[in-house]
Amino acid sequence: MNRDNIITLPNPSLREKSQRVHVITEDVLKLIEDMEAATIDWESSRQHEVGVALAAVQVDKLYRVVIVRNDFNNKDDKGFQAFINPEIVKYEGEIEEDFEGCLSVKDVYGKVPRHTKVRVKALGVDGKEIRLKAEGFLARVFQHEIDHTNGKLFVDHIKDSPEAFHKLGESGKIEELSDEQREEIFSILW
Repeated sequence: MNRDNIITLPNPSLREKSQRVHVITEDVLKLIEDMEAATIDWESSRQHEVGVALAAVQVDKLYRVVIVRNDFNNKDDKGFQAFINPEIVKYEGEIEEDFEGCLSVKDVYGKVPRHTKVRVKALGVDGKEIRLKAEGFLARVFQHEIDHTNGKLFVDHIKDSPEAFHKLGESGKIEELSDEQREEIFSILW
């Protein structure tokens, strides 16, 4: 797989709920490998962005599978960890707004409110249960990706707040949208 396999809005599959994985088969392991390849290929086409995570629905496979990059701050580290049937079992901390982007929402960023801490459970590729406490950016990543498995995107959290939408400028800095750009984006998203 490559970046062309990543679907974007308004593709209706992104609004579908993904199904649980009951058995970790060779097909599931191949899907994880393909998701990693697509994310890295997408990233290679983006000067100022890092592919930090991906849900299977983003490559049009409706399974509760998520990959999360091992090191968000090192573009040379291309390793990921897979989480099968991930779910948030507890929300903790404060709710803070911060910017999010998405490989399936082209060139749009938004200031999204999320919890600063979450507790997550999932299965690893070996079928064993994983339980972890995520904080800060990692907590945001898990909330974003698990939303994907439920047919929800970050833009859905802010659709009633047009001022929360932004874009990535040529310099790599997040910029405000003009009213015209905002109207164009809204027509694509909903």
